Amino acid sequence: MAANKYDANSISILEGLEAVRMRPGMYIGSVGTKGLNHLIYEIADNAVDEHLAGYCDKIYVTLNDDGSATIKDNGRGIPVGIHPKAGIPAVEVVFTVLHAGGKFGDGGYKISGGLHGVGASVVNALSVWLEVEIRIDGIVYHQRYERGKVCAPLEKVGTCRKNDTGTTVTFLPDGEIFEKTRFKGDAIKSRLHETAYLNPGLTIYYEDKRSGSEESEEFSEPDGIRAYVKELNSGKETVTDIIYFKKSEDGIEVECAFQYVNEFEENILGFCNNIYTQEGGTHITGFKSKFTMVINQYARELGILKDKDANFTGLDVRNGMTAIVAVKHPEPRFEGQTKTKLDNPDAGTVVSAVTNDEVQMYFDRNLEQLKAVIACAEKSAKIRKAEEKAKTNLLSKPKFSIDSNGKLANCESRDASECEVFIVEGDSAGGSAKTARNRRTQAILPIRGKILNVEKASIDKVLANAEIKTMINSFGCGFLEGYGNDFDISKLRYDKIIIMTDADVDGAHIDTLLLTFFYRFMPELINQGHVYIATPPLYKAELKKSDKQGKGGRKGDSVYLYDDKALEKYRQSHASGTFTLQRYKGLGEMDPEQLWETTLNPETRILKQVEIEDARMATEVTALLMGSDVPPRREFIYTHANEAEIDA
Repeated sequence: MAANKYDANSISILEGLEAVRMRPGMYIGSVGTKGLNHLIYEIADNAVDEHLAGYCDKIYVTLNDDGSATIKDNGRGIPVGIHPKAGIPAVEVVFTVLHAGGKFGDGGYKISGGLHGVGASVVNALSVWLEVEIRIDGIVYHQRYERGKVCAPLEKVGTCRKNDTGTTVTFLPDGEIFEKTRFKGDAIKSRLHETAYLNPGLTIYYEDKRSGSEESEEFSEPDGIRAYVKELNSGKETVTDIIYFKKSEDGIEVECAFQYVNEFEENILGFCNNIYTQEGGTHITGFKSKFTMVINQYARELGILKDKDANFTGLDVRNGMTAIVAVKHPEPRFEGQTKTKLDNPDAGTVVSAVTNDEVQMYFDRNLEQLKAVIACAEKSAKIRKAEEKAKTNLLSKPKFSIDSNGKLANCESRDASECEVFIVEGDSAGGSAKTARNRRTQAILPIRGKILNVEKASIDKVLANAEIKTMINSFGCGFLEGYGNDFDISKLRYDKIIIMTDADVDGAHIDTLLLTFFYRFMPELINQGHVYIATPPLYKAELKKSDKQGKGGRKGDSVYLYDDKALEKYRQSHASGTFTLQRYKGLGEMDPEQLWETTLNPETRILKQVEIEDARMATEVTALLMGSDVPPRREFIYTHANEAEIDA
């Protein structure tokens, strides 16, 4: 009974930065490569805040050969004086105390991306060691930390020129925390380049000193977000000029650039204080709603929309639009520490007002550009109406019940938060999965072979594809805004959508096709963390006699091995001839009990959550790898084949 005792002694108090090491995902999102790279962004964002305050125009990011990273800036330098409350140097407070920094109250930053005061201390907590060097008032200061704890007092280590000021932070990520400790250079470069676009007066220097991947690059974009839009639309047929405006109201700065291309797509990226708001927020909503209203007003004034005609939908109006909407807010409110969605109502109000004034002012002077935008909306509306008339999508009112057509084996529960659907390859695996599953919470959706590659297909072919229609109907949340069945994530019937295919090349191809479909037509499923990939085992090893080496266990003991590395490790610890090895060619070879134990059981299975770290890179790579242009794809594969991996 002692084990069940719950009293005052059961309450743990985590001292200092222990909480960060205990639950790192709460602070950086994940302990995979995405979270690892986030450490660099946290320190770099502090340097960017110095730039926004008007004191920094150069940032240096270096990936060192020993696995550490160095971020240097020419800002004012973190203060080194004794903090009046803490009684220790201010820099030590910044790196060892959560919720401490110069971004609260009158701390010295009017505009900042990091308002929680946890960035520097979190990086420190999750590093084997961290060293900070500060150049201020002609003196160089240095301090070292190990796993968040101070090694020695702040000390003077040299002198420098009076005007040579700034901060240099070097840290080595902790392998006890992170699954991988090698930074992903391409993602870091993309993020730094993005930062340069958003800050025209800032130059960022990137250098990779790691053996085998040495390179250096300089990012400087004097044309700012206009250059960003131009880059996003490179290689595409443009329909309009780049339209740009910048204005401040009520202490909130709104900057926007957009352009139309001759493609059936929309690409709108939102930022607040240089932070990419992946899930949008009030600033994006304000821009979209007001822009749609303005274009509909113009269409009626010009007689393009008659009295009897319905307004263009938001998707119609944004058909072909590439846009950057960036706001600077003195007191931004984000949903979550990872800052993926802006929540300030006043940001939406100001963006809406500025968009209304500036867009009308531009189009009043540029009638031909306005007509080109409306033409894009007309084209979209025509396609949409044709699809609705032909009912090729079968989405709003399906002609058949999915539950009765033999494909979806639904679960009993109607509580979406506990339900999950497995997309499985073929009837064989589907049959075993239906038998093995927990019927109350687990649904099984078999698909036949490889689904349509939506990157190469027209919208009508996508909507007419039987497998795609079945998935859309099964999920229940709709499909792509504007087709009479607008996407609504709140109607999703399953908390987890799990892709469960064979551990072979064909299975990986099906995974890729499904992910391409989700990314292009249901991106919110990925953005909000609903898409997973199951990891079935490749081998089953079973001891046929007791291992004389004393490492293997007893006769009959078995273990599932999920890749060739695991198999090699098993062979090293077990004598030759002491075990039998079964290789699974597919999920259909497993009996229901084995499938439950390895892939379906929440207690024992391995799921990899699908995440998007960089929207621009994801869009480019998807188009490159899944599109029709072969030579660039071949070159990309040759260059990056050795880097291919799935981040958990």
